[in-house]
Amino acid sequence: METVIKVDNLTKNFRVRDKEPGFKGSLKGLFKREYKNIEAVKNVSFEIGRGELIGFIGPNGAGKTTTLKMLSGLLYPTEGTVEVLGYRPQDRSHDFLKSISLIMGQKNQLWWDLPAIEAFNLNREIYEIEEKSYKRILGELIDLLDVSDAVQHQVRRLSLGQRMKCELIASLLHTPDVLFLDEPTIGLDVVMQKKIREFILEYNKRHNATIILTSHYMDDVKEICDRVIMINEGSKVYDGDLDSMIKEYADYKILIPIFNDRVSRKELSKYGDVVSYDHPKAVINVSRRDASKIASEILNNYDIDDLDINEPRLEDIIRDAFENGIKTVV
Repeated sequence: METVIKVDNLTKNFRVRDKEPGFKGSLKGLFKREYKNIEAVKNVSFEIGRGELIGFIGPNGAGKTTTLKMLSGLLYPTEGTVEVLGYRPQDRSHDFLKSISLIMGQKNQLWWDLPAIEAFNLNREIYEIEEKSYKRILGELIDLLDVSDAVQHQVRRLSLGQRMKCELIASLLHTPDVLFLDEPTIGLDVVMQKKIREFILEYNKRHNATIILTSHYMDDVKEICDRVIMINEGSKVYDGDLDSMIKEYADYKILIPIFNDRVSRKELSKYGDVVSYDHPKAVINVSRRDASKIASEILNNYDIDDLDINEPRLEDIIRDAFENGIKTVV
């Protein structure tokens, strides 16, 4: 597979003012300012191939957005090297900028008082898109996102979901080879989140685009990405496929039996951690290794109406991993 993104020992430090709290600290700062270095990203390395869909995950402040900004050229690395499509992002070359797009769910590029179509027309000029190609691509994107009417209205009159769809169109008119998505579904309802996810998958399929996605909605990662890169406190702690990450950090499965007869919670606790029990339904976390054996025992020992064996939710796995002291697996 062709390597599109190559990151080697990427580091980013910020020099910030270190001020004591309160009036005394403010007064002291007038005469003598002190600074400290914040390590936002620490020696991160990875490679990404053409067409890959990567989930870039971690807690708030882990360094996800800072890394994306370095990959897109908005920030200069303190140390290490970055290469995207053969370019150094920090050089901000014209050809590089025409090959990527950075979409941030909390930032807008559309004009509030103008119809979205006006921003699209401007982007056509900026990216020097030939008129015939522009009309074809715009029609394709409008059709995929189902916003034929919305693009003609003032942006201020659009719903949040419609605005996000129009932001996507504005960012994809030049059909970038690499797409950086930073919280693209933030604030959207579950229906709109699903539609945005479907669009991202379809765009990847049609254009074989390389996509890096950060999101706090784990359904985004689970439904879009096969591979995840996890960082914590600026350092990479996991890089691999999603299923392996689940097995690595979740040593349990969830059994949900539905009992016909009443069973004591104490009796169920011998099988695992009883998360909840409100007859007839119980939720029990059991050892992943012994899940099938325990399920068989419950079926044999009790009058069962139904029994499900589920994987834990991805957000629960990640939360538990960080709370319990995540170990580095690369």
